[in-house]
Amino acid sequence: MKVLIVGSGGREHAIATSVKKSPRVDKIYCAPGNGGIAGVAECVDIGAMEFDKLADFAEQNKIDLTIIGMDDPLVGGIVDEFEKRNLRVFGPRKNAAIIEGSKAFSKDLMKKYGIPTAEYENFTDAQKALEYLDTKQAPIVVKASGLALGKGVLICNTIDEAKDAVRSIMIDKQFGDAGNEIVIEEFLTGREVSVLCYCDGTNIKPMTSAQDHKRAKDGDQGLNTGGMGTFSPSPFYTEEIEKFCDEKVFAPTMAAMKKEGRDFVGILFVGLILTENGPKVLEYNARFGDPEAQVVLPRMKNDIIEVMEACIDGKLDTIDLQFEDNAAVCVVLASDGYPLSYEKGKEITGLDAFDGKDDYFVFHAGTKKEGDKILTNGGRVLGVTALGKTLKEARANAYKATEWVNFSNKYMRNDIGKALDEV
Repeated sequence: MKVLIVGSGGREHAIATSVKKSPRVDKIYCAPGNGGIAGVAECVDIGAMEFDKLADFAEQNKIDLTIIGMDDPLVGGIVDEFEKRNLRVFGPRKNAAIIEGSKAFSKDLMKKYGIPTAEYENFTDAQKALEYLDTKQAPIVVKASGLALGKGVLICNTIDEAKDAVRSIMIDKQFGDAGNEIVIEEFLTGREVSVLCYCDGTNIKPMTSAQDHKRAKDGDQGLNTGGMGTFSPSPFYTEEIEKFCDEKVFAPTMAAMKKEGRDFVGILFVGLILTENGPKVLEYNARFGDPEAQVVLPRMKNDIIEVMEACIDGKLDTIDLQFEDNAAVCVVLASDGYPLSYEKGKEITGLDAFDGKDDYFVFHAGTKKEGDKILTNGGRVLGVTALGKTLKEARANAYKATEWVNFSNKYMRNDIGKALDEV
């Protein structure tokens, strides 16, 4: 069969790598792709938001399945456009992708259906938000409701800081229209865990757990980023917590979306925080996490195409989802200066060191191919991922592998998964 993947980052490279393992697939395209994805798929020069061109391409090339990797096209309604043309596509429709597209919507959904989350209020009026803050104590969290590349969540240590955040998001439009509405919520403490789930509209099957590191610098200092590294599984996500989340979070979320007439088919990403008062939902996403996909998918035993098709056909209950009894760690190699300003166009060397190594992966995020060279083309450049029997072994392997690759402004955190040393 022929498969088209929509997206251009490390997540899409991880998806393409998994798709390539399926014996049912003989041709993979990726639009627009990147320098690394070009090694496993034919890259097509169509943007992720060019729905008509993508659907035309799928029709003309007789694509059997299109996988939408990115949030923007999902929230924008690409699945609806493909379905109008009777094209087979994996991902939630627009009315279900709102669970990521509007934090205000998802918070209201959780409140309505009793799904555990932080206390909050939504605001479309900056003045009312500022007045509300006068009644609150810090620390407190201010979030842009719309899509903001994973950077629209500001943790404020003082009320003045929170008021500055409101002005920055709502008045100065730091995140554009994503800040037309904001969520102000209580600050929760605890370990964060991400759980990606396959969904068919009725059934939900959680994958293995993962934990992301969002801050740019060691020790969780610096600005929020799209993710500087991750590990899987989380040793803090115990069987007891998993059981609680199955009963109180995952199944109720699917049932809530169905009851609202928003059947969710695709990948539901549930961001959890393990508080003293039990697990609570921090956020939902409507697609694979990035870089969570880079550690979860290499550990999955199943044929990804078989699972995705079961989701589309409403037959996820027939799938026995299984993961290897091992661990994975991903360290993001970024351009120095990310997430603010950074230089692009630096030549990357050492990538061939990963060739033929089954337990090591280099997933391309911000790269481009120019002649026979691979150049940096973004803030997050590569996701160096390694497997191991244990998390500590996987972490040691991943950091060893980061030494194989070089570019002149290479930057990374040196403490991804360091909390594992405490376990």
